[in-house]
Amino acid sequence: MQTLPKQIRFETLSYLPPLNDAQIAKQIQYILTQGYIPAIEFNETSSPTDFYWTLWKLPLFGAKSTQEVLNEVQSCRSQYGNGYIRVVGFDNIKQCQILSFIVHKPNASRY
Repeated sequence: MQTLPKQIRFETLSYLPPLNDAQIAKQIQYILTQGYIPAIEFNETSSPTDFYWTLWKLPLFGAKSTQEVLNEVQSCRSQYGNGYIRVVGFDNIKQCQILSFIVHKPNASRY
């Protein structure tokens, strides 16, 4: 066992290698299958002191497929490619964020 290199860690799944498109789609499918509402947020930094990220459009209340969410991720990435982008799952019963994971980091080859 070895120690991970010292670097900034972000949120859920941040200790794994960057997710590829198929892996991101599986995580989004999980959000939809659980009945959570997906949303996309972005920020210029990922500082732990930044508690508020900017919401990309409105949450995707009517999203039925992973492709709909991925299309919005791509749109956000094309406009804010120099920032961090994450997908969030909201529970409309508990009215809170259940999960989130980063899908784009600046200077990363994949989102």
